[in-house]
This record gives sequence, structure tokens and C-alpha cells, in this order.
Amino acid sequence: MFLLWAGSLVALALPMLFLWLYSLRHDDVTVVDSFWGPGFSVVALAGLVMEGGSPRGLLLSLLVAAWGLRLGIYLHRRNHGKGEDARYQKIRAGYGPSFRWKSLYVVFGLQGLLISIVGLPLLASIASDAPLGWVDGLGISLWGVGFLFESIADAQLSAFKADPGSKGRVMDRGLWRYSRHPNYFGNFCMWWGIGGVALGVGAWPTLVGPLIMSVLLLRVSGVSLLESTITERRPEYRAYQERTSSFFPWFPRL
Repeated sequence: MFLLWAGSLVALALPMLFLWLYSLRHDDVTVVDSFWGPGFSVVALAGLVMEGGSPRGLLLSLLVAAWGLRLGIYLHRRNHGKGEDARYQKIRAGYGPSFRWKSLYVVFGLQGLLISIVGLPLLASIASDAPLGWVDGLGISLWGVGFLFESIADAQLSAFKADPGSKGRVMDRGLWRYSRHPNYFGNFCMWWGIGGVALGVGAWPTLVGPLIMSVLLLRVSGVSLLESTITERRPEYRAYQERTSSFFPWFPRL
């Protein structure tokens, strides 16, 4: 398993190097976000090349490719032409001129490492030639629920932002009525679904992958980071917080 993980890390190095060189040309490292989803397809491809294509591995690789492509296109369209994200501007300011070179490992190298670790249950599933069973069905079903949640939530939010009348207001319709972050909840479900498939082949140590993804979504770059400043930009958000579940969908409170 270690060699398989190391191979995926090596496979990620080339696209990350290319993206870093692109960021130097444009003085903008935000491009790394658009590669987050497609990066897992690189992990899957590395696993398939090294281990061969079992039915379980091929199925999960196709699912991950569909998710990664959708997310990559969505983030590219959302970020294109808007300059460097405020998160990276803050990091750039902290490092000063040396950030251009240090971003190779501070931003691109770190993200490549995270992708390889989160993708461990995917690699474990690809490496197994055991027949598909009911546990796989449960995991894939959970993945499907997550994919629908993330896709629908992103589409609803995009439509809301495209409406000029929504400027400065809070999105609280559709799935956003039941969760303040339904897209993150969808991502959470997808990776625990893949983790469930890995659990079905006995690869329980690889659950560190969805566990790290959960921490990222809830405590690092997801819910916690977004909500730390949003009430300053949208005063209505405080009332939205009081009536709407933070993460797991539930009926709004009166």
C-alpha cells in the first residue's frame, strides 16, 4: 500500500509543478483550487496503472473522475478573472517576495500531499480484487447522495449569485434552507462513501482520508473559515445562522 501511495504522490508532482509555473507567470496561486477535484483522478489513474483495473477500482475511478471534472469546471468558472483569492493573498503577504518560490511547497506541494492522503481509500479499493458486495453498494449509495447534494447546492448558489437582486443578501433557498453548507455536506458524504467501500475490503486504516477531509471541511478551509468573516459582509447571515443547521441538513428553526 505504501508503494501505491508513493506512486500516486509522484504522479501528482508533475501537474503540481506545471500549475506552480503557471502561477508564477500570473502571480496568482488560486489555480490550485481548480485542480483539487481533478487531482483525485490522477491518484485513481496511478492506482489503475500500478494495480490493474478491477471492477471495484474502475467503478470508483469513474465516479471520482465525474465528480472531479464537475468540481474543477465549477471552481474554474467561479474564480476565473477575479484575481487571487483572499486566503492566498494573506499567505503571500506573510511570506513577502519569497512566496513566489516557497508557494511550490507551501501551496502546491501541500495540496498534492493532502490529495494523496485523502485518496487512500480510493487506492485501497483499486488494489482489491474482491467481488463487489452489499457494503460496496452502501458506500456507493452514500457517494451518490453526496454527489447530488454538492452538485445541486453549487448550481443553486451560482444561480443566486447571478441574480443582481441577490447582491448583499443571504442564500437561504433550496438545499440552503436546510443547511448553511449543503455543498460541503455533499463532499463529506462522497468521501465517507468511498471510505465505506474501502472498509468493505478491510482497509480500515485508510479512513484517515475521509477523516482529514472532514477536518478540512469543518475546521480548516470550509465552514469555519467562511463563517469567520461572512457576518461582516452580510448582516442577515446572523439570523440565518440562528435558524439553519450549520452542516448536517435539518429543518430550519422558528
